[in-house]
Amino acid sequence: MPSAPAPSDPPEPAEDSQRRRGLDHLLTIPKGIAQVDFQPNHWTGLIFLAALFVGGWQFGVFGLLGTVVATLTAYLLGVSWRDRVSLGLEGFCGTLIGVSLVLYLDARWMTALLVVGGAIAGSVLTSALRVVLTPYDLPTFTAPFCVITSVMVIGGPSFGRVWAEHAGSAPPSATAPGTAMSWAYFWKGTFNGVGQVFFQDKWYVGLIFLAGLVVAGWATGLVALASSLIGLLTGWALGAQAADLGAGLYGYNSVLTGLALFGTFVAVTSVSAVYAVIGTVAAAGVTAGIGTLFEVVGGHTLTWPFVLVTWVFLAAVPMLNKIERAG
Repeated sequence: MPSAPAPSDPPEPAEDSQRRRGLDHLLTIPKGIAQVDFQPNHWTGLIFLAALFVGGWQFGVFGLLGTVVATLTAYLLGVSWRDRVSLGLEGFCGTLIGVSLVLYLDARWMTALLVVGGAIAGSVLTSALRVVLTPYDLPTFTAPFCVITSVMVIGGPSFGRVWAEHAGSAPPSATAPGTAMSWAYFWKGTFNGVGQVFFQDKWYVGLIFLAGLVVAGWATGLVALASSLIGLLTGWALGAQAADLGAGLYGYNSVLTGLALFGTFVAVTSVSAVYAVIGTVAAAGVTAGIGTLFEVVGGHTLTWPFVLVTWVFLAAVPMLNKIERAG
């Protein structure tokens, strides 16, 4: 005798379904912030957002503005919801555009307008770069943010209403030169390397960002901390200015490179761990060269070292039999 069919779950009420969809849409914003460090975790994103506000209200407000505008632009232009927007992959460049522009141009209405325009342009550029890079299986990373912010900051002095009240952005070594390393520079620089991914130079803000990464996974937090330390030690070994090391300026590109090359885009093995370490060292080394290059034209290092180094290391993977892409 055939068994009776199993009872099916009752359909979800339309009001509950609508509420759930609304929550899913809302959570794309903290996910976008978290994706700066490759984490599709809304709790991590909320902790990151809190860290930005601890660093200064302007960083939280303008970072949030950039994330919302970039995410909304991608959604309205028809970027895939399931594969991109819902995971926060269309928001993180907007986050960095917002935080960087308020840092370099100060908190003004003109800056807010530039963040909106930059986030929209960054969203379009993200799609354009995906078309170019997808055949090579390379992500866009933060390249759209780097391009948009570089163009705006380099072009800023040409526009009086943009540059009239721009904030100073000289490195710490401009007022505290020297290569003598202290314990304070060492431990603060390790945490600052994590925070400088979001342009934050207070060690306790970096610690909050690190806590957000640990929420996503303890191994993720450990990789970020180790990568920041490797970047700092590389800069120290090469004779970088101690104040810049203490501010985390040689650590943040290494943090992003380490996270990308160990677990996010490259499968975790003992060989890939060594590969990731080499990448983090390279990112710290390239930081000085990129910084010097952009200094000539009034630009900033941003995350260009991470983008360029990680593109090279990922592009090489198909030729390396002992290294495999993740997933």
